[in-house]
Amino acid sequence: MSFYLIALGIILLDRATKLVIIQTLRLGQGIPVIPGFLDIVFVLNPGAAFGFLATLSDEVRNPLFILISILAVVLIVFYHTRYLRSHRLVSVALGLVLGGAVGNLIDRLYYGMVVDFLDLHAGPYHWPAFNVADSAISVGVSLMILDMLLDWRRERKT
Repeated sequence: MSFYLIALGIILLDRATKLVIIQTLRLGQGIPVIPGFLDIVFVLNPGAAFGFLATLSDEVRNPLFILISILAVVLIVFYHTRYLRSHRLVSVALGLVLGGAVGNLIDRLYYGMVVDFLDLHAGPYHWPAFNVADSAISVGVSLMILDMLLDWRRERKT
């Protein structure tokens, strides 16, 4: 059950933050939060992570990303239901990934792009803008990697 609650929480937080950004800022506008490190900006990302495949035509890119997102959602739910109900850490991780995938899927269905608004930078170094859904996916994948490393370590001890 926590798997679905985590996913729902991420979806709701992602939608709420994106709606605040859309209603508060103009496209391209930014507000410094921590000068020289973190800005809140309103950007639309037509691509995937870090603008990947953003240059594809809308007719190809949007259906492709929507299809990939739907497939990911179906596979995550199937895999969790079938194999991981009792595996707590991976269940949390997949809940985060599911929530993030659905959050960005909603944007693609509604806007044809993903709303990004967190902008990290330090001196000349700049991280591409991202959102709550992206963060949830990144944390979820990191937790899955951690779980694999912990399993590997346990197996080595036996």
